[in-house]
Amino acid sequence: MTKGKYANIIIDISHEKVDRPFQYKIPEEMQGRLEAGMCVQIPFGTGSRLRQGYVVEVTDRPQFPDEKQKFVAAIVADSVSVKSDAIKLAAWMKEAYGSTMIAALKTVLPVKQTVRHKEKKKITRLLTKEETCSLLGECLRKHQTARARVLQELCEEAELPYELVTGKLNVSVAVLKNLQEQGVISIESESYYRNPVKLEAAREKGRELSREQSLIRDSVLADYDGGKRTVYFVHGITGSGKTEVYLSLIEGMIKRGKQCIVLIPEIALTYQTLLRFYKRFGDRVSVMNSTLSAGEKYDQWQRAQKGEIDVIIGPRSALFVPFPNLGLIVMDEEHESSYKSETMPRYHARETAEYLAGLKNASLVLGSATPSLEAYYRAVEGKYKLFTLDRRLTGGALASVSIVDLRQELREGNRSIFSRKLQELMEERMGRKEQIMLFLNRRGYAGFVSCRSCGYVMKCPHCDVSLSQHLGGRLVCHYCGYEMPLPKKCPSCGSPYILGFKAGTQQIEEQLHKRFPGMRTLRMDGDTTRTRDSYEKILTAFAEGEADVLVGTQMIVKGHDFPNVTLVGVLAADLSLNDSDYRSGERTFQLLTQAAGRAGRGTRPGEVVIQTYRPEHYSIIHAAAQDYRAFYEEEILYRKIGAYPPAAHMMAVLVTALDEGKGQELSAKIAEVAKEMEKAGTQERKAVVIGPARAAIGKINDIYRFVIYCKAFHYRQLTEIKDKIEQYVFPLGLREENVQFDFNP
Repeated sequence: MTKGKYANIIIDISHEKVDRPFQYKIPEEMQGRLEAGMCVQIPFGTGSRLRQGYVVEVTDRPQFPDEKQKFVAAIVADSVSVKSDAIKLAAWMKEAYGSTMIAALKTVLPVKQTVRHKEKKKITRLLTKEETCSLLGECLRKHQTARARVLQELCEEAELPYELVTGKLNVSVAVLKNLQEQGVISIESESYYRNPVKLEAAREKGRELSREQSLIRDSVLADYDGGKRTVYFVHGITGSGKTEVYLSLIEGMIKRGKQCIVLIPEIALTYQTLLRFYKRFGDRVSVMNSTLSAGEKYDQWQRAQKGEIDVIIGPRSALFVPFPNLGLIVMDEEHESSYKSETMPRYHARETAEYLAGLKNASLVLGSATPSLEAYYRAVEGKYKLFTLDRRLTGGALASVSIVDLRQELREGNRSIFSRKLQELMEERMGRKEQIMLFLNRRGYAGFVSCRSCGYVMKCPHCDVSLSQHLGGRLVCHYCGYEMPLPKKCPSCGSPYILGFKAGTQQIEEQLHKRFPGMRTLRMDGDTTRTRDSYEKILTAFAEGEADVLVGTQMIVKGHDFPNVTLVGVLAADLSLNDSDYRSGERTFQLLTQAAGRAGRGTRPGEVVIQTYRPEHYSIIHAAAQDYRAFYEEEILYRKIGAYPPAAHMMAVLVTALDEGKGQELSAKIAEVAKEMEKAGTQERKAVVIGPARAAIGKINDIYRFVIYCKAFHYRQLTEIKDKIEQYVFPLGLREENVQFDFNP
């Protein structure tokens, strides 16, 4: 609990005012008792009328002189509410991830824009049928055609939808108002909530669980009934029936009167997942994701709070839906990088879900075929309860995997994107009318464009990155959107040999059409999935057999189940190994294992071809064998030697500045502050500070970027360094520079 003299308080949490807490002095007798999330009474406004508010932060930093500040009047007893829990969560996020309280609040509370309530209006006939028909005759004689159209319908039906009358019958509001004033009709409206789930599906009963699946369900529910709360990890190979376990757990929780949150990594997964949940639980399920309108989002919050839904499905933001009776959080594919927020606060959904489950007295179940090292490390250490599902229940054995060395292919004269083995297998599948998925580890039409004579690379003038070639010869910066045409000659040496390394999804699609005329293809990448229903349309079309091949980036290898897919080709397995990131081996292993898991999910056996320039790399060898444990043993050694997460903790301090010199100066000062903390630690608690240095991308949109890395074996050491840096930075009142923290980046 933070001891402090001042409390920053939000009044009544009227959402438009989330932008601005007000500061109050804490009376001596309350000091040490007051904490974030508590409901208090405070004098507010000119008449100092007592209002309720919520403490968002306890601090020692005054915003105004003492004599101008009022005192907190009282702590409201037993004031635990959905909102106070949300504020406690925001306070924890601010502390754990180093953001402002406002940024944390805006993450956990629904900032209500002026969203109008949706209303359904209906028109009701007040006269008898005979009186209405008589009035209709009068209107026809007087040529009052608009009134006649309404009365004609009202002779048949006593009630009409308002939209039908104003739209289809083309009747103005003035005509309806006139009929209302004459007592012929009444117009009534009722507000209703927008429901983003628009599915027509018959309800289904749950499938019979296997012995291993039943063990997981029974253990979790027995622990819950016995008052034991812990984190469970389900490590199940692809197709081992993890989703069925989640469904049966949720069913058990709903029977106990509890609500559940299901986190999934990508919007791409929502449709297939949602369909399974909807078939089981009907319209007690809703969805939360970035494609919803502000109104739809806000309505889901309201429905959840009122207990009108039992299950919410969505990416990391679904965690903040305000369920009053939360019993279970399920986090599927917990290894996915999209669970980490890219904006302040840079929270990780797994850690945040763990804190929220503790706050709400709920259980947390994590699941993956390729666990993140962090989660598996905790399971091995005994912090999580580990369950393993190693039998494939969706039919068929695991696919057989071949690794093809692309260096050898080139030596033997094959310059195509497709190895000879993959071409043979594709021809075979085409003949058998089976489907194929081709996975490319990157997006777009081409990578960087360079001169073959002097090696000059075309770069963005505003960002420190190479430009990418798109269709029509345009060069585009994927960071700031800068565009220019592809030059005819190299700007550095004048050579005409300036070309792009073409290996994008569009390029593959073109090559397929040349190599296999008549082949029906679908493409799924960042460019083809920009609109709201695009994921759904592409996946449905492929599932219904409208294409022979689905070409795509990593979004096609996640969790989809297509029984007719018997061949998966991974075209550039090692591209993700070239990342300047300590997680590149882990990410490559996960992507390849997920890709291999898409083949042979029906009754026919599946085959996978992994094409690579580095066939000897341990990530690729273990992914081909689908052996997570062997990969983990090798990878964790590297992490321990290098003191990288999860063996140690890491914090990146990012300094951005409009002026390069000022950015360098500020980052050097911050590094000094961090190094003072480094010296203060005891020998076994030593933190290590590296930098400052230019960030991997040193400039984006004309803003310079510098980074300082801190490593420590205890997370608390890093939050102490963060607090010290904040204390140094806060009084500077920075305008053109900015400091951000990223834990375990």
